[in-house]
Amino acid sequence: MNNDMKIRLLIVDDEQSIRRLCMTIGNSLGYDCIEADSAESALAKLDSETPDLVITDMKLPNLSGVELLRQIKAIFPRTEISIMTGHGSIETAVDAMKLGAYDYIEKPFRVEKLRLLLQRMAEKVRLVAENQFLRERVDTEENLEGIVGASAKIQDVLRMISRLQDTRTPVLITGESGTGKELVARAIHFRGSMAKTPFVAVDCGSLVPTLMESELFGYERGAFTGAIKSKIGLFQSANGGTIFLDEIGELPLEMQAKLLRVLQEKEVRPVGSNSSVGVDVRVIAATNRDLDAAYRSGNFRKDLFFRLNVVTVHIPSLRERRSDIPMLVHHFLNRYAAGESVQVTSHAMKSLLQYDWPGNVRELENCVARALTLGDRLTIDVGDLPPAIRTEHPAGDSLALHQDESSSLSTTALAEMERMTILRVFEQANGDKVQAGKMLGISRATLYRKLKRYNISVKPDSAAEEDEEDRSSRTATP
Repeated sequence: MNNDMKIRLLIVDDEQSIRRLCMTIGNSLGYDCIEADSAESALAKLDSETPDLVITDMKLPNLSGVELLRQIKAIFPRTEISIMTGHGSIETAVDAMKLGAYDYIEKPFRVEKLRLLLQRMAEKVRLVAENQFLRERVDTEENLEGIVGASAKIQDVLRMISRLQDTRTPVLITGESGTGKELVARAIHFRGSMAKTPFVAVDCGSLVPTLMESELFGYERGAFTGAIKSKIGLFQSANGGTIFLDEIGELPLEMQAKLLRVLQEKEVRPVGSNSSVGVDVRVIAATNRDLDAAYRSGNFRKDLFFRLNVVTVHIPSLRERRSDIPMLVHHFLNRYAAGESVQVTSHAMKSLLQYDWPGNVRELENCVARALTLGDRLTIDVGDLPPAIRTEHPAGDSLALHQDESSSLSTTALAEMERMTILRVFEQANGDKVQAGKMLGISRATLYRKLKRYNISVKPDSAAEEDEEDRSSRTATP
């Protein structure tokens, strides 16, 4: 549907009286109506118009209504088209429905019958648009679950998201590649009051320099070779919502100047146009570069830097929040092996904790997916991990995790990390032992044993559970 959410109706008929009648009915329903007296004229209007509904006569001067249907559906498959036909052409109209027509209406028709047909067509358009939005929303909500962690640094990020979700303030997200900068941008947008407005993500690093301006700001028909029709840019697509400029530091200086003008003037000028178009967007930018150093060295515009850097959200690297690794591993196991109860050995977990993760959370996710693909989907051990991550242990040494005092993470550090993780998980699970066990990826007996080992006091939900906890802590093997 159109960005302004108003139904756009195209009426195609070589009889002016029929067009006027249809225009009157469409206008009474609040539709934005346009007309054409031939299929050729209708197709020409598609260069600048995107109709939601089309009502076309079957018999037109040159191209038929069926051919018009075929061509419009090829360009705009979600546009709903109905055919107006005479008594002798009903069979042809039925054939047109097989090609994708919504319905047909016989001439002469009653005003009320056409009104109901248009309302039904519009309702289908709205439902399709709503379903698409809901699917995108579900996908986004699922992705938002990727912001997983109980460490202090990631909790600070979540608090910043909560503060920014209802503001239109420009935000600059910094962090290494793979830390989840787009995830944070989507959380700011979709968890706030702007959730139903457009969210447009732009990877500045992947834009072709020669096409960068036309992609961002759009272009007019004939602006350059191959521009056979006008196209709105990504800024106009994000109008009323959020545009996410990922890897903003990759933009060339010339493009930075044009972006600055857009942010200052709140308008874009499509390539080949002599006039500007107003845009109202919230800008969220992200970078893995040090923009402060970049503008000091002359590689990034100082005025653009300060325009974007109103509020900064820094995403910590994974090595800065190693205590979140067990929780993240469990999260990815749930994503790729839901309901399979895959276990991770202590040796494998130690390897994961010791690795520096230059690719951050994205690399950890790929590591878990690889281990599941190449392993037996029952247990993930050191041998299932990529070679760069493996930490060798003596064969059969089940206590190696507690004996390697020379490693970069000592036994004490690992134990404290585990203890803090359990405490934070219990806080997130509101004291629910079953939920905490699932989040930690361990059995109930193992959970009780760890609670006792770290002297963590959690009130039992019932006397029976208290007996079970005492029995499990005595019988569980260390």
